[in-house]
Amino acid sequence: MIVRMEKASNQAGYVVWLNQYKVRFNSQSTAEAFVAQLQARLQAPHPLPACGNQATDPSR
Repeated sequence: MIVRMEKASNQAGYVVWLNQYKVRFNSQSTAEAFVAQLQARLQAPHPLPACGNQATDPSR
């Protein structure tokens, strides 16, 4: 996922882009906090589901 932050062009505030989706923020500090938390979540380890897991087993 591509995450980038920029100053809003025709409005006050900042825009954080998540691929082609944008989220608007009123201040730079809130936009930076959002980006930092999102990056931490994206970089966190994500275990793969175990084989035979009921949630991924279509036969159940």
